[in-house]
Amino acid sequence: MHLEKSEGKKVVKKLFTIFTFIAIIAVGYWQKDLFLGLIRAGGSLSIAVSIVFVAITAFFPVVPFVIVAGVVGGVFGAMMGTAITLAGAIFGAMVMFLMSRFGFRDWAQVQLAKYPKVKEYESIFEKNAFASILFVRLVPVVPSQAVNILSGVSLVSWFTFLLATTLGKLPANLVFNLAGSTLSENKMMSFLIFGTYFLVITVAAFLYMRKRQLQQELQQEES
Repeated sequence: MHLEKSEGKKVVKKLFTIFTFIAIIAVGYWQKDLFLGLIRAGGSLSIAVSIVFVAITAFFPVVPFVIVAGVVGGVFGAMMGTAITLAGAIFGAMVMFLMSRFGFRDWAQVQLAKYPKVKEYESIFEKNAFASILFVRLVPVVPSQAVNILSGVSLVSWFTFLLATTLGKLPANLVFNLAGSTLSENKMMSFLIFGTYFLVITVAAFLYMRKRQLQQELQQEES
């Protein structure tokens, strides 16, 4: 009887988490024009709306983050815009992290225990969690949503996740808001900022993937 109640609670937690995920994405998708209009209006309400909308894009890019950050940067300027979008990005990532942990960590850990090799990789990730999360935030070779969920169902501490996410998301937020704030006055400078950032990210991602490929080839040769 006790086991049945425990299993029932787990099912309820999973369903609650899934439906909440869907509801957040649905609100962002169907009301994206309203959100963007309120952001462009400026003022204190616009700040709160910006944070909420950026948080929603952490679940699903109903509007590409680069566009949202550009709009916020254009309205509030580079520094204030960065603070706003960074707050929203961190808020969204943390909510997603905690929801994943609440609804699926127990189940995920049971599943991982069935596969010793996968569990071994998880242990390596947990030991190097800060550096790993920081890197994939700086160089997005892994989708942000996947990072949030995988970190949530792992044993990584919320503080490590929060700190690595904050530091890792800061550069992109600063670049996008800076480019957005200069777009109306100097389009060439804005595009140059965007272009330079994406070039750096592309090169870093290529070097990372190439390193991984070489490591895999070396492991295959040794085996």
